[in-house]
Amino acid sequence: MTDAFLSTDAIRTLFSRAMSVMYRNEVPAYGTLLDLVQEINTRVLAADPQERARLQNLDQLERISEERHGAIRLGTAAELATMRRLFGVMGMYPVGYYDLSVAGVPVHSTAFRPLEDAALARNPFRVFTSLLRLDLLDDAALRQEAARVLDTRQIYTAGCLELIAKAERQGGLGQTDAETFVAQALETFRWHAHANVSHAFYRRLHDAHRLVADVVAFKGPHINHLTPRTLDIDTVQRTMPQRGIVPKAVIEGPPARRVPILLRQTSFKALEEPVIYSDGGEAVTGHHTARFGEIEQRGQALTPKGQALYDRLLNEARAAVSPRADGSNGAAYMAHLAQVFAAFPDDLETIRAQGLGYFRYTPTGRAAPADADEADPEVLIRAGVLRADPIIYEDFLPVSAAGIFQSNLGDAATQAFDAHPSRASFEVALGAQVIDPHSGYAQTQEASLAQARMTMARS
Repeated sequence: MTDAFLSTDAIRTLFSRAMSVMYRNEVPAYGTLLDLVQEINTRVLAADPQERARLQNLDQLERISEERHGAIRLGTAAELATMRRLFGVMGMYPVGYYDLSVAGVPVHSTAFRPLEDAALARNPFRVFTSLLRLDLLDDAALRQEAARVLDTRQIYTAGCLELIAKAERQGGLGQTDAETFVAQALETFRWHAHANVSHAFYRRLHDAHRLVADVVAFKGPHINHLTPRTLDIDTVQRTMPQRGIVPKAVIEGPPARRVPILLRQTSFKALEEPVIYSDGGEAVTGHHTARFGEIEQRGQALTPKGQALYDRLLNEARAAVSPRADGSNGAAYMAHLAQVFAAFPDDLETIRAQGLGYFRYTPTGRAAPADADEADPEVLIRAGVLRADPIIYEDFLPVSAAGIFQSNLGDAATQAFDAHPSRASFEVALGAQVIDPHSGYAQTQEASLAQARMTMARS
């Protein structure tokens, strides 16, 4: 019976918490990072009771402690199509298309995440999921051999596949099946120290692009980072060295602002981990660098107009000063970025008036003046009858994602690919269309305004 099924929100919570425990055991510095972020978030909320109350009223306070995103890199269309089904069991759907080849990384991606406000409030866990583009590599022989290696591996357990099919067939999973599903699904994301290629072939893959080696050379697509959400990423960046963690040189995304927008990210350097390669039956010890710790601060979701302004300013800043992975020009880049972004309004009133960001509307409880035009939200906001809060950005920025990758792969990993976005081919591999993130934000904004008007009409 369907009433015995766990909700997809509950299954997603089971999975995200199990993933966090696994990654904390595999990468101890991640645990240090979690503790640091929790401390800073607690201080931020204690110092600003008004912001804490605002988040509480919007049902967004509890989600901060649950906030995570992960990232995974897949090798084949079949792996991607099955991953879509796996995340579907947890109520996570592909939102957005991201072409990272334009930033020198041979993948294109989507983000699996919940869609509805209630689901996001319960647990906003999301996974940035990339598909390798072997077609971007010049070496035809290497492409063919890498494809052969990928085609012969199976990254999902038989138990996981059976429970995905069962959930699809019956419309959900009960408690016991859900717990078994989480345990089986977790195996896909686990680190494997034994490579499935020779050390010589690993070096060929590595020389072509370090991320190609990370995808092709292993038995499974280990989760390469998990990301807690902070309310003050600049303090996290400054404090990480005090905890024995070396951060990347610059924070990716927009500069620090009074009104945070979109997404800012930083990370600690990727681990150099021992790996055993099989060379004709003989074990050869080497190492691989891929997994790291990332932190994010989420700001307001921008409209297409606001996104276009952001993209133009970011391109202008990076055209003048492109940040190097070694951090040698980090201070110059951040200073220039702040200077360029002075052209982006930094107060909510102007952002709303210019149509640059999405807002959630709620009634304040005050009565509207008798002469107020209740059809005009601007009139109601000025009268104190309606309040507008920024809608949080739930998605990703391709240049920022590429910047995180490159900071952990080194400047040598940055390549210029003769490529163009290929959303159509990605969706064929996915077996579904990706969801436009702007449509979701616009619907949330309009629905909140309609609900506010209904509430005011009844009072």
